[in-house]
Amino acid sequence: MKRLLALGLSFILLMPSLAFAGGEKAGALVVVADTRKVDSAIMKYFSDLYNTNITLFAVWAVILTAVYGVLLGLLMDFVMARIGIDLKSRKLVEH
Repeated sequence: MKRLLALGLSFILLMPSLAFAGGEKAGALVVVADTRKVDSAIMKYFSDLYNTNITLFAVWAVILTAVYGVLLGLLMDFVMARIGIDLKSRKLVEH
């Protein structure tokens, strides 16, 4: 109990100094994609899109993620069917 009280008290006493530990306020950060060494046209398109229109980039990211998910699901269905795992029937093997 004494240890918990000492820990709480030291936390309360050190809290004001933690508020000033960060230093002065930082300026605004600008995050951009570096397009100087991009070779392929599709990567150049997406990096320029990221720099100019982040909303359209986000829409593309959502669409491509869904398409990749469907493609990977279909590929895994094909692979599991080839190795003998039947996903079409709903029979419970355990019972």
